[in-house]
Amino acid sequence: MILGETVRTIAKGLGGIAIAGVLMLAPVVGMAAAPPAPIIQAPASPLPPPNIAAAPSARVAVAASPSAAADGAIAVAAPAAGSYTPMAPTPGKGMPVDGRLSFQDQYSPIGDYAMWMHDAILLPLIVVISLFVLALLLWVVVRYRRSANPVPSKTTHNVAIEIAWTLIPVLILVAVAVPSISLLAKQYKPAPKAALTVKATGYQWYWGYTYPDNGGFEVISNMLKESNEVKAGERGRTDADGPNQMAVDNRMVVPAGEPIRLQTTGSDVIHAFAVPALWFKLDAVPGRINEK
Repeated sequence: MILGETVRTIAKGLGGIAIAGVLMLAPVVGMAAAPPAPIIQAPASPLPPPNIAAAPSARVAVAASPSAAADGAIAVAAPAAGSYTPMAPTPGKGMPVDGRLSFQDQYSPIGDYAMWMHDAILLPLIVVISLFVLALLLWVVVRYRRSANPVPSKTTHNVAIEIAWTLIPVLILVAVAVPSISLLAKQYKPAPKAALTVKATGYQWYWGYTYPDNGGFEVISNMLKESNEVKAGERGRTDADGPNQMAVDNRMVVPAGEPIRLQTTGSDVIHAFAVPALWFKLDAVPGRINEK
């Protein structure tokens, strides 16, 4: 009888311990079985920029909203103002315009100076010289034709004409040389120390853009083919990418309004890197670094 009461007492104690253990483990089991909190992400950009360390004004802010934090969700904020957004193809901005006779619109101080030199100096000189030569030719044809001059003139020297045709070309060359030398000096002026360095490497037939100041990674830029030239599953050019033979899959991305130190080289043959809207063209030679 004493043995039976002892067994019943021990069984009740073990049952109490088991119930307490289940109650203590219940929150843990509940936490393990609960579904993970959803993660809300901003929609991806159609053309994501390369992983370039942006300037302070162009950084992307990542933060959790208070309401999302209350619900247990992590929210990623949309890109802050100033981050990279691919520009849609715009006639006159980095691309030619149908029927235009002049150069593209310029978006650099060097380009503005070169356009001024072209429009204010070179074009007027070309027009004046062309009209003057045309007038001389017409005058000679009419004045010294055979019917009007049966006996040709035997004049061999004219001091005034010889001085004129020597000095006038010299003055024309001086008028062209002064702004030309100034333009060359501006084009080869070294970049400031704080300028962002971008190395453009020419391959056959594509470009690679390396960012030495941001880890030295390289972005490969291939020309996009037309939709009827690509294989199944490959990306073809669309109107949003730009005109034919000018659209690429990855553009070179640089900060706006900041000085750029552009270095060019070639991996196989001589290439030429040009941006007409910034008024420059720089050779990319294998084994050599050219800088602008």
